[in-house]
Amino acid sequence: MQLPQPGAVAQLLKPITWFPPMWAFACGVVASGQGWSGQSGLILLGLILTGPLVCASSQAVNDWFDRHVDAINEPQRPIPSGRMPGRWGLYIAIIWTLLSMVWSWQLGIWGFYATLLGLALSWAYSAPPMRLKANGWWGNAACALSYEGLAWVTGAAVMLGGALPDAHSLVLALLYSLGAHGIMTLNDFKSVQGDARMGVRSLPVQLGVERAAWVACLMMGLPQWGVVAYLLHLDLPWHASGVFVLSVAQWPLMRRFMHQPIERALSLSALGVPLYVSGMMVSAWGLRSLGAGV
Repeated sequence: MQLPQPGAVAQLLKPITWFPPMWAFACGVVASGQGWSGQSGLILLGLILTGPLVCASSQAVNDWFDRHVDAINEPQRPIPSGRMPGRWGLYIAIIWTLLSMVWSWQLGIWGFYATLLGLALSWAYSAPPMRLKANGWWGNAACALSYEGLAWVTGAAVMLGGALPDAHSLVLALLYSLGAHGIMTLNDFKSVQGDARMGVRSLPVQLGVERAAWVACLMMGLPQWGVVAYLLHLDLPWHASGVFVLSVAQWPLMRRFMHQPIERALSLSALGVPLYVSGMMVSAWGLRSLGAGV
């Protein structure tokens, strides 16, 4: 049996995609309000779980079930290019999924449950018969919840000894998951042609690129304003101001994107998303200052 090359395996697992869930996990750790002394090993376990394991497994699953679409949109990917021979793409997806489940057992019951839900969503997103990604509304919602909300909740739960985080932390995790729906939509503009040919009803395919660009910006922007309002409700004006300033800084990027969606999607993703996730950490520190999440 021909084995895949290490470089092809690394490309299949897409390390560049690991940062968002690892960052969200770190936000949950901060928002928990718990001390970090003596917890560095546990935090490291969680970071490895959310990025190199769960996120990487989702990338392998997606590449395997998207191999025919990638043959059109991204023929240089490991599977359509032939650098990942036979069914190795599927085998790696299964192995990484099982490793993630075993690894998560070390992080308490809620960390384990969140991992199971994230893994289930990753398979439902890509694999038939559900294949949530066939509809941009459902598919992007599944990704957003896995990458942001579940990772945040896992980080907080780990620091709380496996307990479920409190309502403040859950509300922020939910709001940032909603906003991440818009971020996920940004990734769909590069593959409009292939998605349309293969029957994938991404938002740019369903709505047209211009309307989808407006929807992506609204989905990305409105939850951030919801975070601002919630932080003000918690009497955290400085943190609310920080999130507001970071959201306003995204507006010029969004305006250019809405005028040239396909050409500017990558620019908004590269420059606007770091501002978005910075707001996540600002709000997490706000909860920490309250002792919230305990």
